[in-house]
Amino acid sequence: MLDTFIATLNPMLVLFMCMLIGYTVAKSGIMPKNSAEVLSKLETWVFCPALSFVTMVEYCTFEKLGEYGVNILIASIAVSAAIGIAIPLSGLFTRNKSERGIYKYALAFGNFGYLGDPIVLALFGPLGFSYYKFFTLPLSVMVYSWGICVLVPEGKIKGGLLKKIFNMPMIALLLGIAVGLLGLGDILLEFEIDTLNSLKSCMGPVAMLIAGFTVARFGFADMLKNKKVYIATALRLVLLPAVMVTLVYFAKETLGLFFSTDINNNVVFLAFFAFAAPLGLN
Repeated sequence: MLDTFIATLNPMLVLFMCMLIGYTVAKSGIMPKNSAEVLSKLETWVFCPALSFVTMVEYCTFEKLGEYGVNILIASIAVSAAIGIAIPLSGLFTRNKSERGIYKYALAFGNFGYLGDPIVLALFGPLGFSYYKFFTLPLSVMVYSWGICVLVPEGKIKGGLLKKIFNMPMIALLLGIAVGLLGLGDILLEFEIDTLNSLKSCMGPVAMLIAGFTVARFGFADMLKNKKVYIATALRLVLLPAVMVTLVYFAKETLGLFFSTDINNNVVFLAFFAFAAPLGLN
């Protein structure tokens, strides 16, 4: 048990140290003020796509497609329930339309991508991460469709929702799935694979650096005075994850009975990491 705890704690501490370094560097003022924005663009356009593409090329096969499909189905049920819960709950925090949109988003989605991805990858390796990416696929679609609509004022969504959904990480994921299923990974040259592997290794540390930069922007005194934040945080990190994990478990059992098959309990762990992540930076 102790060995398992230490093995789990070590990668978490590595990520936490990266966040602490980001916070310290930002507070020191040695980095330009737009450092977080620059790193975010690198995450979105380079590191995250490299990680998704390489993972799918290596692990997405027709043999696993059935399990991936079940994960997508259960995740679709879960995210629909999460949105259904978030909409009425947001009304308890404020009647202001724009503020209520923020609470809807905050209660429906955690940061399952930039924070969830490196944690799952560190704890479960690339194979476990491949299952996680399929589970979070419906969540990504809803973030960049319904989520964008509740965050951005009407008429101010640039490029349309379709462009938001098919962003670079999504395109890289879909391309990786296609290459993996078609067995075309062998056509990639060794230096190309090495380059992608080097880039994907940056995803987790850089995501934590960004988190540190972001936290450094806010004054703790002001944050501690906002009582609504305590309630939203308790819902986001404790109550709602418990509800979603329970729902996913019963969805898994129901589908297992309906299709007369045994669905792996791993989907429950995937739900935990997806829905118990802290609030996203969006």
